[in-house]
Amino acid sequence: MKRIGVATGNSVSCTTQPLITLHDEQNEQRFAAIAKLLAEWQPVALVVGLPCNDDGTPHEMTRLSRKFANRLKGRFNLPVLLVDERYTSAAASSHLNEMGVRGMKQKELIDQVAAQHILQAYFDEPGMAHYA
Repeated sequence: MKRIGVATGNSVSCTTQPLITLHDEQNEQRFAAIAKLLAEWQPVALVVGLPCNDDGTPHEMTRLSRKFANRLKGRFNLPVLLVDERYTSAAASSHLNEMGVRGMKQKELIDQVAAQHILQAYFDEPGMAHYA
């Protein structure tokens, strides 16, 4: 609700990298920042993480993520794919720990590294994603 991690990827090489964390809380500012990124990077599709409980059942953030994905699709007219994001923050934290980034230093990077893990999950198993 407060931060959006952004990662980029290459669908040919199936490589990903963290890009930025957006901190804007107002929708118009948030979508303006996204529009600027889309103009710069010109992606062919967007991948959005879909949070859910450990057992796969939805919760409030699941609904909000779907709403966000639908807004992206409507505003930018790009395909939007939803990918299960369970455990990506934990994986991102572990990855940052391995790189020597610990504690509060992770706060700025965790969302974009989690986004990288979500995008990599899509590249690894594209059949698991579904369209918004």
